[in-house]
Amino acid sequence: MRGVLLLGAAFLTACAPMKQIGQPPAMSLPLESAEMVAMSSPGLPRSLDPNRAVDGASLWSGGRGSLLGNRRAETRGDILTVVIEIDDRAEFQSSSERSRSGSETMSMGGLFGIPQRLDPLLPAGATMSDAVGLSSASTAAGDGSVSRNERLELRVAATVTDMLPNGSLAIEGRQELRVNYELRELVVSGYVRPEDISRQNEVSYDKIAAARISYGGRGQIDRMQQPRYGQRLVDAILPF
Repeated sequence: MRGVLLLGAAFLTACAPMKQIGQPPAMSLPLESAEMVAMSSPGLPRSLDPNRAVDGASLWSGGRGSLLGNRRAETRGDILTVVIEIDDRAEFQSSSERSRSGSETMSMGGLFGIPQRLDPLLPAGATMSDAVGLSSASTAAGDGSVSRNERLELRVAATVTDMLPNGSLAIEGRQELRVNYELRELVVSGYVRPEDISRQNEVSYDKIAAARISYGGRGQIDRMQQPRYGQRLVDAILPF
């Protein structure tokens, strides 16, 4: 019964890619994203300032649309640019060596007299005076190294999805680019401080707290790089 269920699960899992044969990967709808929700419902303001008649009499108002207004992202639904410039290089090397040996001898001469009774039954020269003898030896050696070099330069527009009580802004951005039958996805999310946003309405990735940056793709090339579903199923079932 278990085998039938596993075969059924594998068949249902394999049916999904069958529908994509000859079709490009589908792009996600913007109406279902958190950015669209934030733009549609900006939320309640933190404070209600009374509208004074004198505010409209000045030639230099402090509104965001004025010449001297602050055009940085600061409220729910605003858009800012996230600059991602990653140039990391790391090298690690470690080695270890361990050896251990031990020996134990146990005598059973007084075990209810059993060794003495067995000695006459043994061939000449054999004895049960040392009935049990144990010895062990182990040696372990390991050598490992890690070398990594990553470089990524991207710019993506993100939307302020929420304003936290401490004044920080929760941002989320998604960018999809489809070329032929390959879809590239870039997802950015995290929390930024309003003072870290530059006058060009940009913020670098190293100033994003709890940053989650994902850059990948799906399509024909991605499917060719992944093992088959049957191989994944066998790898998950086999204990060795």
